[in-house]
Amino acid sequence: MKTLKKVVSFFLAASMCMGMTACKSSSNAANGDESKDGKITLRILENDTAKSQGYLDELLKAFNEAYKDKGICAVDANMEEYSDLAENGPYGYGPDVIYQANDKLMAYAEDKHILALNRDDFESSQYIPDEAWNAFEINVDGKNYTCGIPVNVQEPMLFYRKDKLPENWEKDWDKDGDKTPDFFQDFGSLYKFSKQMVEESKGKNYGLVAPCNDLYMMAEFFFSYDGYVFGKNKDGVFDSKDIGFNKADCAKGMTALKTFATVMNEEAIDDSIKQSRYSKVADGTYFCSISTPDTYVLFHDKLALVYEKEGLSKEEAAKKATENLGMIEMPSKMPSDGNLEGDKKDKDTIVMGGINGYGISAYTKHKEACIEFVNFATGKEMITKRAQILGIAPTRSDVAKEMGGVTNTIFESLNAGHIYLMPSIKAVDQIWDPMQTLLSDIAKDAFREKKGEKIKYADEKSIQSALDNASKSIYDAIYTLAN
Repeated sequence: MKTLKKVVSFFLAASMCMGMTACKSSSNAANGDESKDGKITLRILENDTAKSQGYLDELLKAFNEAYKDKGICAVDANMEEYSDLAENGPYGYGPDVIYQANDKLMAYAEDKHILALNRDDFESSQYIPDEAWNAFEINVDGKNYTCGIPVNVQEPMLFYRKDKLPENWEKDWDKDGDKTPDFFQDFGSLYKFSKQMVEESKGKNYGLVAPCNDLYMMAEFFFSYDGYVFGKNKDGVFDSKDIGFNKADCAKGMTALKTFATVMNEEAIDDSIKQSRYSKVADGTYFCSISTPDTYVLFHDKLALVYEKEGLSKEEAAKKATENLGMIEMPSKMPSDGNLEGDKKDKDTIVMGGINGYGISAYTKHKEACIEFVNFATGKEMITKRAQILGIAPTRSDVAKEMGGVTNTIFESLNAGHIYLMPSIKAVDQIWDPMQTLLSDIAKDAFREKKGEKIKYADEKSIQSALDNASKSIYDAIYTLAN
C-alpha cells in the first residue's frame, strides 16, 4: 500500500508539471525524471507553511518560466513535509531537492542520503555568514563537506498584539525609562506581568502561554544556564557521548520554567497550544506566545479575521493586522538563581535555533539541474519574496539588511552567538522525546499543585535527578539501545 501511494504521488507530480510547463514525463518513477524529449522534471519538497501560503507555487511558477527553454521543470513532490528520504530515496520516490532544518538534513548527510556541494556553485554564498554555512558542514575522515545551502535562520520569537499593551506600561513597566516594556527585556518581569494578568482577569486572560513541552521553544531555560546539547572534542567535532542537558545550572533553569508554568493555561503542557496560540493571541486571550518567524503569517491571518469580525473590510483588517502584530526576540535576560520572583536579571538569554536550507538528494539523476534550481531559489529575488510572504529571517545579508527591523536583528543575534544552533549530527534525533517528556512533567507540577496532587519536583535536587535520568535516556537511545 505504501509503495502504491508513492507511485501515485509521483505521477501526480509529473502530471502537474505537464500542465504548467508542457514537460512530458516518462513512466519511469525515479528522482529527476527525464521525458522522451529530453526535458527534466525535478521534484521539490518544501515545508507545509510555504505550500499553504502559496510561496511554493510562486517559486515553481517563476522557475518554470525562467527555465522553459532550458529543458528543466520543477514540481511539488506531493509528499509530507517530514517524509523520510532514507526510506524513499533509494527506490526513486524521494524528492530531488529537499528543504529542511539543518539537523534533519545533516542526519541524512551522515548516512550519505544528501550530496556534498561546492559553495562556490551558488551565487548566494558570498552573502551568507560562516555561522550559517557551518550548520550544514559534516566532517568525514578529517575533511569538512558542505551538504546544504542556507536559506533562513530559525529561533523562538515572541508574538503579541501591540494594541493589547497595557495603557500604563510606561508608568508601571518601564523602570529604566528606555521606552521598552520591562516584560520584553527580562523573563522575571514577563513572569510578574503574566501573573498580574491572570490575577486581575480571574483566569480569563494570560500573559505568556507557550509550549512548555517543546525543547526547541524552551531551550533558553537550558542554554542560558550554560547547558548544551552535545559537547565537542579537541577538533571541534560534536561528541554525542557528552550530553549537556544536566550540566552546569540547568536545574535552576528548570526551576524557572516550572515557576513560569504556574501562570500559564494548562494547554501549555501538551501540543494543543501549538495550534491554539495563533487564535488566542489574536483574540487577546493570551497577551503573547512563542513560535518561529516562519509562522508570522499564521498569527497575522488569525488577527486579520478578528478585525474582520469587528467590522473592518478584508483589506482594512489585513492592514491593521500588519500594524498591530508584534514579533520580537525573546527577553534578553534571565535570573542567574532561577528565581523569577526576585529582581535578578544577570544571565544572557541564549535560545535554540536552526538554519533551514536546501539539500540535494544523493539519489537524483540530475545533480546539475538541481543546482540550477537551488541557485534560483536562493537568489535575491526569491529569498526576498519568501521573506515577504512567510516572514522568514533570511541568511542572505543583503536581503536581511534591506528588510531591516526584526529580520536584521535575528541575523545579528546569530553572528553574536545569542542563538545556539542545533548540532548537525544524526544523534540529535534522540534528544527530542526524552526532553519533551521531562519538560512536560516538570510543567505539570504547576497544575498538580493547583489540583491538590503531590508535586514531583519540590527542589533543585529532584530536578537534577530527573535531568540526569533524561540525559541517560538520550545516551542509551544513541548507543546502548541502538546496538
